[in-house]
Amino acid sequence: MARIPIFLMGLMLLSSLVLAEEEYMIYKDPKQPLNDRVNDLISRMTLEEKIGQMTQIERSVASAEVMKKYFIGSVLSGGGSVPAKQASAETWINMVNDFQKGSLSTRLGIPMIYGIDGVHGHNNVYKSTIFPHNIGLGATRDPDLVKRIGAATALEVRATGIPYTFAPCIAVCRDPRWGRCYESYSEDPELVQAMTEIIPGLQGDLPPGSQKGVPYVSGKTKVAACAKHYVGDGGTTNGINENNTVIDRHGLLSIHMPGYYSSIIKGVSTIMVSYSSWNGVKMHANRELITDFLKNTLRFKGFVISDWEGLDRITTPPHANYSFSIEVAIKAGIDMVMVPFNYEEFINDLTFQVKNNIIPKSRIDDAVRRILRVKFVMGLFENPLADNSLVDQLGSQEHRELAREAVRKSLVLLKNGKSDDASLLPLPKKASKILVAGSHADNLGYQCGGWTIEWQGLSGNDLTSGTTILTAIKNTVDPQTKVVYEENPDADFVKSNNFSYAIVVVGEHPYAETFGDSMNLTIPDPGPSTITNVCGTVKCVVIVISGRPVVIQPYLPLMEALVAGWLPGTEGQGVADVLFGDYDFTGKLPRTWFKTVDQLPMNVGDKHYDPLFPFGFGLTTKGNEIY
Repeated sequence: MARIPIFLMGLMLLSSLVLAEEEYMIYKDPKQPLNDRVNDLISRMTLEEKIGQMTQIERSVASAEVMKKYFIGSVLSGGGSVPAKQASAETWINMVNDFQKGSLSTRLGIPMIYGIDGVHGHNNVYKSTIFPHNIGLGATRDPDLVKRIGAATALEVRATGIPYTFAPCIAVCRDPRWGRCYESYSEDPELVQAMTEIIPGLQGDLPPGSQKGVPYVSGKTKVAACAKHYVGDGGTTNGINENNTVIDRHGLLSIHMPGYYSSIIKGVSTIMVSYSSWNGVKMHANRELITDFLKNTLRFKGFVISDWEGLDRITTPPHANYSFSIEVAIKAGIDMVMVPFNYEEFINDLTFQVKNNIIPKSRIDDAVRRILRVKFVMGLFENPLADNSLVDQLGSQEHRELAREAVRKSLVLLKNGKSDDASLLPLPKKASKILVAGSHADNLGYQCGGWTIEWQGLSGNDLTSGTTILTAIKNTVDPQTKVVYEENPDADFVKSNNFSYAIVVVGEHPYAETFGDSMNLTIPDPGPSTITNVCGTVKCVVIVISGRPVVIQPYLPLMEALVAGWLPGTEGQGVADVLFGDYDFTGKLPRTWFKTVDQLPMNVGDKHYDPLFPFGFGLTTKGNEIY
């Protein structure tokens, strides 16, 4: 009788050993080689789990239940999409972790990746540091500065529990009429290439001997980056957003592609496809450039992501034949699809196409392998949940000082004095009375531009924390100097007040993407009349706050000095630092300043090149001297 329990005990022990062996999963072991972990996990996945990984949905339709039911691989915040108005870092963390817990509760526990547009700092988030937009950073000619901005942005994004940002935009803007021109560092491919230093800032420096093309993210203070928009988005006809880029292959590879070469070498994790077309072929459907060139020739090993509803826009009108759009996009080589709302339709259509051999399983496996590779490299499997350890990094003083430095270095001095020996800048801090005028002098929203708190940007001073240019001027001048602010004074007011000099701050209203496309590039009213009324009456410096060169030639004779201020962000003190001579003007034009829009497109090196101010122009001040 005693033998039966002993036998049973042996059987139980044996089965428990087998179970223990089965419970060891290579993909869960961080000591195993990356490819072994990826292969092990893929071998365990069902088709439903694989297609879930390829699906990115908007946070407004996400929940822990949705993540679990559909095995969703990624969630994003669209522009201005937040868990609550003026949400704290902790509120963001709780939301992201809630979605993540849904993903971790699935059979295989594959963590989701949360993405957000951090295009000039963590720009959706209240009280974050808003850096100058890329066009201003291009004017700095300082790749190290841009790398430091990448590192600061990564810390602020991670402070809210988010590990992935859709940045940098490495478009080469060839026509300032394009509404996204401020997202481009320059019209010059070499300058754009130099500014890809933001990628190791965001992701961390590649370890020595790293394999080229393999994504890299160095831990919990860094984020996965996304080079965008592949490829040619800055070269569309007439600068119309999402339009057709007409250029031969040599032109595409020499002008629009170099930034991608550098990004891949620096280990960029993801690449986003452009809405635009190349010679009539939608980029979202271009297998030659996505699979053949990007993946096979350039050996990019990260994942390729669509733009927002990018598959829908393959057809005209959008979403007219969604199953066709899915087929051509996935076959072209897109790995993750920013759906972002109708995820059931996407999942059902893609599942049907794979089950019916319209899309091969090998294409699905390639997509999922790339997505998992990035997730493993990021350490998401080991650290899927965010904590509060970095919340004090959001809008930190150190980051605001860095943004202020970036503003100083981004300003381009285009004119200083009506004659060579009569410079106006730097301005004296001691004066009896000075006038500050213009719609942009005391408007933080205008100063930041689009992609700030809301997708299209905002007007006013209550959107987030920061320093307006007017406040910065008041902080800087002598306490005895009287500062008078009048947004749009008439000439009589200016004449009757005996001002020592005037500072006029005018420019574009905020916009993003197609809403910014402009065929005339004029400064909105009352900007021109403010310039005329003030500068026709008293010595003045005009600061233009804009995402690109705008029409300024008619007003140039009236003004003593002209500064291109771009879109400086929250730290307006950087403008006053340079205006009053605490720091020198050093910025150089990252793009050509035209005389009239009839000249466009016009870029450095063109035969018909006849600019108002050429690419690379920028006067320098040193004390009261001018160079």
